[in-house]
Amino acid sequence: MSFSLSEWLWQETYWLPPNVTWAELEDRDGLVFAHPHHVLAAFPVALVLVAVRIVFERFVALPLSRWMGVQDPIRRKIKPNPVLEKYFLRMKQCPEETQMVLLASQCGLTLRQTQRWFRRRRNQDRPSLSKKFCEACWRFVFYLCSFVGGTSILYHESWLWSPSLCWENYPHQTLNLSLYWWYLLELGFYLSLLITLPFDVKRKDFKEQVVHHFVTVGLIGFSYSVNLLRIGTVVLLLHDCSDYLLEGCKILNYAHFRRGCDALFIMFALVFFYTRLIFFPTQVIYTSVYDSIKNSGPFFGYYFFIVLLVMLQILHVYWFCLILRMLYSFLHKGQMTEDIRSDVEEPDSSDDEPVSEGPQLKNGMARGSRAAVTNGPRSRAAACLTNGHTRAT
Repeated sequence: MSFSLSEWLWQETYWLPPNVTWAELEDRDGLVFAHPHHVLAAFPVALVLVAVRIVFERFVALPLSRWMGVQDPIRRKIKPNPVLEKYFLRMKQCPEETQMVLLASQCGLTLRQTQRWFRRRRNQDRPSLSKKFCEACWRFVFYLCSFVGGTSILYHESWLWSPSLCWENYPHQTLNLSLYWWYLLELGFYLSLLITLPFDVKRKDFKEQVVHHFVTVGLIGFSYSVNLLRIGTVVLLLHDCSDYLLEGCKILNYAHFRRGCDALFIMFALVFFYTRLIFFPTQVIYTSVYDSIKNSGPFFGYYFFIVLLVMLQILHVYWFCLILRMLYSFLHKGQMTEDIRSDVEEPDSSDDEPVSEGPQLKNGMARGSRAAVTNGPRSRAAACLTNGHTRAT
């Protein structure tokens, strides 16, 4: 028997418990169930959210950043240099010293001028502080609204407080209209993050963020399609309750409100630890592994859902390790430092800035400077090449 691609993809034996058919989940007698084609509405919602974000960041977040005193550092323009630009784009943004020496000799520059060019070029690619602030504002507003809305929808549901009830009468659970809209907005939001991914601030955990977005979209779309709405909403609410705290912490950090940032970060770390490292594995994953198949045997959709939850938990552990590093720094320095996931703006200096080590000699070395001595033969060779001298062979 030949199947179309859609029929093959949505076979009941893959996604539904044994002896359950899609026909049993058809709307009837005033009862409404979740259907896979409903998730298609999330794509136009994602486009609308992208447009709303652009308007919000330009007319709300940007003026707010100025009002809160957020200032972008002044970046000096670099002189165009095709050789250095080609190396920067194709090879390395941070060349090693030996390669830096060769590039300097090719361009007729000193080693110091070449280092300064790469430093300024790297700063040009870093996002401005106001861009980070606007992005954090948008996410803070959405996560906060989503958390408040989700709490108001789920507060009176018994299965929010006892996740094992999520599997009561599964999969014959009817769809609540408010639940549908909340799910649709959440799915649309994470799709919008995937759309704007090339333009958003790229941090050191960029790859992990991409994996997280895809896993989240997969979880939301899959849980809705196979009517795993109850356990899916618990997962969404657990994430929203800490995400808005993190974005609020970023906002205060960019505006240099240190005390507020420190207090909010401690609160975020505690909420993150409880919701994602205690409640999520011991309640959500546990009930999904054991309680979900008490009345039926395992099936492909069951294993697929568990794999997505475990992938999410691995990311939770990774990010909590970063949080612990920041807490360790906080306890030693008494205040929060910069986000360890973000690149720090490198200090700049003028071409006309005097050398502090002493008077300049003809060969470009500073009188009384110990740098060339303490750095060893490698640095002395670099200085010779930079000044146009080569060793005799």
